Amino acid sequence: MKTVTRLLGSVIVLATLSVGALAQSASAARYDAAIQAKASEHLAEKRQFQNVQAAAEDGIVTLTGKVDLLQQKLDAAKSVRKIEKVQGVRNLIAVSTTVPDDTLAAQLQRKLYYDRVGYDNLFNYVAVSVKDGLVTLSGDTRNYVAHDSALAIANRMPGVKDLVDNIAVAPVSTFDDSIRLRAARAIYGDSVLRRYAIDPARPIRIVVDHGKLSLYGTVDNTMDKQIAGIKANQVFGAFSVQNHLQVANQS
Repeated sequence: MKTVTRLLGSVIVLATLSVGALAQSASAARYDAAIQAKASEHLAEKRQFQNVQAAAEDGIVTLTGKVDLLQQKLDAAKSVRKIEKVQGVRNLIAVSTTVPDDTLAAQLQRKLYYDRVGYDNLFNYVAVSVKDGLVTLSGDTRNYVAHDSALAIANRMPGVKDLVDNIAVAPVSTFDDSIRLRAARAIYGDSVLRRYAIDPARPIRIVVDHGKLSLYGTVDNTMDKQIAGIKANQVFGAFSVQNHLQVANQS
């Protein structure tokens, strides 16, 4: 008897949930025509969305069509998401601009090299890989300002179809900051390595996370890499040092 009672209770609960879901769906569907009209109106207001279409079903707006930049694709979804009664956005917009992967990677890498010059450029290392227009950013930044700046550059780069964010952001730490400064003084204060500070696109990148110091970038020869490693190992407070510097013209 208890088993039958439990089964009946489960059936009632499931039925109640199903009725609730259907009612919610029906309620959302009531506004589909208005949502679609409003979404189309929002998109028509901006020239970059002239080839984007919107369709609404059960409160979910599906965006299709083409734009020139990934940022425009993101902006279209953001604009529609603000419309009253919209339950969600399915963004199927395609980025029409196409750039060869190698060219795109080189262009994007150059932009990122010069990002945040004069602020924390020395303490950020962002690597780029591209496959069929899909860009993956990896590496480390000192803070979220540098992290968000790198993403913004990629989102606005012609040819970027989509973006994967694998950038790690270092935790806020005065201890790590002190290691960064000491490492910068030790490396760039050296007479041999000082020249790497001349061009902001070629600094030896100093990454610190929980006292662990890592060096990234490209140097001219093996000796420079060794000297940088020696200087980094002499930095007071660093728990460990990883020398990831690459030597130019070597695989």
